[in-house]
Amino acid sequence: MRPPAATGRILLVDDDRAFRVSTAALLRQDGYEVHPVADGEEAVAALRQQRFDLMLLDLRLPGMNGLRIVEALRLWGEGVPILMISGFGTVETAVEALHLGADDFLGKPVEPEILSARVADLLARRPGVESIPESSFCGMVGRSAGMLEVFDAVRRVAATDATVLVTGETGTGKELVARAIHDSSARRRGPFQAVNCASLAEGLLETELFGHVRGSFTGAVGDKQGLFEAAHGGTLFLDEIGDISLNLQQRLLRVLQEREVRRVGSVRATPVDVRVVAATRRDLRREVAEERFREDLFYRLNVFPITLPPLRERAADIPLLVEAAMAGARRTRPRLACSPLAMRTLRAHSWPGNVRELMAALESAAIRADGDRIEAQHLPLEVRAPLEHDAAGGDRYRVHDAHGDERSTILAALEEAGGSRARAAEILGMGRTTLWRKMRLYDIASNGDH
Repeated sequence: MRPPAATGRILLVDDDRAFRVSTAALLRQDGYEVHPVADGEEAVAALRQQRFDLMLLDLRLPGMNGLRIVEALRLWGEGVPILMISGFGTVETAVEALHLGADDFLGKPVEPEILSARVADLLARRPGVESIPESSFCGMVGRSAGMLEVFDAVRRVAATDATVLVTGETGTGKELVARAIHDSSARRRGPFQAVNCASLAEGLLETELFGHVRGSFTGAVGDKQGLFEAAHGGTLFLDEIGDISLNLQQRLLRVLQEREVRRVGSVRATPVDVRVVAATRRDLRREVAEERFREDLFYRLNVFPITLPPLRERAADIPLLVEAAMAGARRTRPRLACSPLAMRTLRAHSWPGNVRELMAALESAAIRADGDRIEAQHLPLEVRAPLEHDAAGGDRYRVHDAHGDERSTILAALEEAGGSRARAAEILGMGRTTLWRKMRLYDIASNGDH
């Protein structure tokens, strides 16, 4: 007996046309919307274009087989439930499929009642749409716990006029947070002004922030409006606030307290209605303790602190960030994609430059890629696997996947290269002799060099 009519979108991937037609008919009879495709390439394209609640995936497909598709999707962070179906299944294959991230496995031929029951069970386990963690918010991308906390903090503070202090390493996206606060607030129709306090000399920064009147100093040939006045009714973002001088800190504190600004050389104060979002890569509490930052200004800025996690602490977000970058590149290269090995390499890197470094690496790789696929060897050298000089004075190559397993990375490269050591070495960015030595070390069988 079939389960009652249900709802859900199912992606059916099988190269057997008869099976596709009969299975699609069965699932539609159960109340599901079914999208049948014949191979992995069509499946990936469909997943990019729309959301599915379940994927039925055949093991043997032309091109990339089902196991590799599961592995690639999970590396990308694609969480759609996967039910694998195969007429060539073994216990070992089923175990491997589940290990790679499949949710269930059935062997062909499949009894209609059993298939209906398994599909219904998997769909019943999925969380409600409202509980699925979002992957982007106001230009910020992430599904990790750290980023979801940032999204929540932005929503909460945006409803107020509180001053915000955003902390985090260089390249983590502090200005994106400031813009998200502005765009989510009642001030979103007002101006958003931003300045990097570390990029200007003290005198220039003072006039940039507060403005000046004609004749207040040599070269002041006219009145100039400062950013506080320009941001009236909106938001002023002060990036790298920890780099300003103690003299400017005093002036800034007065503006924040009095809600009015005096241009350089003027005795007249102008009221300003501005929300300030400040950001810094520095530890301001330490700066206060070492008397390089005013304590009273710190507490005036630190009304609502938001801390951005470094990319190395949110590696699970890397596939989402990569997909966001690829989406932009696909305006001119519609089929551009990142190979599973390249994704492993990206997830293994420590990213000292954070999201900014990742975006630069992907832009560079896209330029190097001749076709529509970014391979590991297209990534910058420092990302894919830097050469290290060991204590003996020789060169030692290190390349790891997201779990630090060098052997599995080499196996993946060999599979991607169709068994060719020369091609695998090129993918990994290492010499053929180095690869041959590592294959012997890890007891990896060789099929000869092609």
